Amino acid sequence: MALTLRSSTSFIIPTDTKGLKTPDIYSSIFFTPIKPSCRIQAKISTQEAHLCYEKAMTSEGRKNEVFHGLPTPHNKNDSRVPVFVMLPLDTVSFGGNLNKARAMNASLMALKSAGVEGVMVDAWWGLVEKDGPMKYNWEGYAELVQMVQRHGLKLQVVMSFHQCGGNVGDSCSIPLPPWVLEEISKNTDLVYTDRSSRRNPEYISLGCDSLPVLRGRTPIQVYSDYMRSFRNRFKDNLGGVIAEIQVGMGPCGELRYPSYPESNGTWRFPGIGEFQCYDKYMRASLEASADAVGKKDWGRSGPHDAGHYNQFPEDTGFFRRDGTWTTEYGQFFLEWYSGKLLEHGDRILAAAEGIFQGTGAKLSGKVAGIHWHYKTRSHAAELTAGYYNTRNHDGYLPIARMMGKYGVVLNFTCMEMKDREQPQHANCSPEGLVRQVKMATKTAGTELAGENALERYDSSAYAQVLATSMSDSGNGLSAFTYLRMNKRLFEGDNWRSLVEFVKNMSEGGRNRLPECDSSRTNLYIGFIKEKKDVPKTMEAALV
Repeated sequence: MALTLRSSTSFIIPTDTKGLKTPDIYSSIFFTPIKPSCRIQAKISTQEAHLCYEKAMTSEGRKNEVFHGLPTPHNKNDSRVPVFVMLPLDTVSFGGNLNKARAMNASLMALKSAGVEGVMVDAWWGLVEKDGPMKYNWEGYAELVQMVQRHGLKLQVVMSFHQCGGNVGDSCSIPLPPWVLEEISKNTDLVYTDRSSRRNPEYISLGCDSLPVLRGRTPIQVYSDYMRSFRNRFKDNLGGVIAEIQVGMGPCGELRYPSYPESNGTWRFPGIGEFQCYDKYMRASLEASADAVGKKDWGRSGPHDAGHYNQFPEDTGFFRRDGTWTTEYGQFFLEWYSGKLLEHGDRILAAAEGIFQGTGAKLSGKVAGIHWHYKTRSHAAELTAGYYNTRNHDGYLPIARMMGKYGVVLNFTCMEMKDREQPQHANCSPEGLVRQVKMATKTAGTELAGENALERYDSSAYAQVLATSMSDSGNGLSAFTYLRMNKRLFEGDNWRSLVEFVKNMSEGGRNRLPECDSSRTNLYIGFIKEKKDVPKTMEAALV
């Protein structure tokens, strides 16, 4: 994901996780109930629109039906794109309970009224298996599954094997399981390492995928056991309310290296990032690969001229226009580095396919939308992340084919971004990148879904997603997941824009969203009747 908001990076390895607390990102509002119906129009104030949402939330426990001015049945045409909404990062607390259940119930009610298909939640490894190896606690997620099912929504569940906390937009801290951190403290080579020997505990290094470094189990075995436990716990819900399993394969849940860590100011946009191949397991693999081609010297280290996190391509010997990346050595190294990432994805997805086969749930995997320096010849930022994508080498077709082999949907980010919105000096082209990925998935016959990379509430961003989702040549989106549900989403203008967006996506874009909304859109959210025993003052907690 480009500049992702859904997870984290930290170079500080926590040794004591007992005191970790999940910050309260909710707020409470007290109000006196008024008549059950209200109307939101383009010219009314945000405060009035927000009040309308609050009124709907006071009735969360009622059995009365919710209505709105937009049709909820989905079209059967091929161009329909179902919309999901990401839930807050701390939907399940560090204690394993569903956070703010009352507010969640009301929020799901509102989302259902808007016509969304469902919601997405991270199933954090650091929460579920925190009490010890193979000691799983799914109870908070079980409560969420039941609540989502009651509202007639679908659920996308992310197998999140990465750390949360530390990035822009993160509202909580969820490190890897304490027993895993203990193993890392004994052997720091278990995590990704850069040229300066900085360790990154966000995700276990793929260099040790097949080694029994986690108390007798390999990382792939640990991930497999986790997914198998999930399957067994929710076997009656898979293929029904649980419509999709997104398999985490790296930092931020994405198939990539942690080449642009934001924590502690290590990386800043639009830096090129750094290669993450200096733990002893990655170094051993590089050395073996160099020996295999008769170039032992190539296996001594990563590129010496690749620069630092915040440099630009032309500041380095490796990434400049006709730099080392074009040489025989450069091609060898990039093929090895990207090849290791592909092998990692292949191992995890092969395991996931075997575990979830026959359950009816779709599998998906996420690829990051690294759009900065895309207009340069070397595509430096993509290379350090593990995507061997240059002016003359397609880095996304091999990924699409690998995922397609297992029937996995390729989920790609930055669908809301426009080239003209990006700073010129960064040489960005999110639109060009999305076009390339769409073509790669079409060529590979792999299904494509999308997300926005940054929180956006404006009609311009929605219009870009709508345009991106459509295709006359068979490479449109099969689904879109909106980042993220929070209090701002339910504010008047933002809520109206979301409802209009969902409606357009469900109709295949027949009613194009304007760049800026100047229409008088009416939206009604209310109830058939009001119970007489409703208290005069009620509390509503907004997610």
